[in-house]
Amino acid sequence: MTKYISLFFKGIAMGAADIIPGVSGGTIAFITGIYEEFIDSISSLNFNTIKILRKDGIKTAWKSINGNFLLSIFTGIGVSIFSLARLISYLLENEKISLWSFFFGLVIISIYIVGKQVVSWKISRILALLIGSTIAFYITIVPPIAGANELWYLFISGMIAICAMILPGISGSFILLLLGSYATVIQAIKDKQLLILGVFAGGCIIGLFSFSRLLKWLFSKYRDITIALLTGFLVGSLNKLWPWKEDTILLHTHSDGSKDYLQENILPAALENSQISSAIVFFLLGIVLIFAIEKVSKIYDKSNR
Repeated sequence: MTKYISLFFKGIAMGAADIIPGVSGGTIAFITGIYEEFIDSISSLNFNTIKILRKDGIKTAWKSINGNFLLSIFTGIGVSIFSLARLISYLLENEKISLWSFFFGLVIISIYIVGKQVVSWKISRILALLIGSTIAFYITIVPPIAGANELWYLFISGMIAICAMILPGISGSFILLLLGSYATVIQAIKDKQLLILGVFAGGCIIGLFSFSRLLKWLFSKYRDITIALLTGFLVGSLNKLWPWKEDTILLHTHSDGSKDYLQENILPAALENSQISSAIVFFLLGIVLIFAIEKVSKIYDKSNR
């Protein structure tokens, strides 16, 4: 029972990260040591599960998909997303520098934690790191497109965003921002618009099942190269997480009056209220939190062997 309570809280951390444009729940899964089991469990959901269900019953089918594990994780993610959506929206609006500093520190230390899992940094691994960094950096500088509220578009957005959500370093929320669907989805979560959420969730489910199989294959065949690529995604994402930015070009005005701007990174000195002291505190807090999560996860794993 203790194991599943721990998984529930890891799911809460993943959900909180997934809400932030620039942070990935996959990063949390990786540093807490559940990433590969998470991918393996999701990829086990297929047509064979239906055959097992018909032949051997619910209990055997549930065990074959690691059902207790997935239920604990996704319950935590769901609770986190619905309970923290308003808080995250508030912090993004009123405490931007502190929030981005916190996640900048979180990702900085995650680069070290994920990268050290590469057994040998050969040329192929270094190349994968550079490719991952380039891809993630490019994603952070692509201007978001205007919002689209059509259900079919939200379904496609869900398919694409969920792939990013399970990749360390590539934020599903930021992908939604690029696709112009972020504000629509967050508003739907706040207002509990079940039709929009159902369509979006459907796209997420289809994308999750499809992409998890590819990731499972990559880990089984090219584990070090895959981890190096994921580490590169983390490195490239730092451009998006830099706390000090200025709005340059108005991209889109939403129906609720909120606006999306193209932003550029600037030095703290360029802002009148740069909040350097609080930025440093929250930067260090992010580092300490990830170290603590990793240490607690290791202690827990050892105690349950």
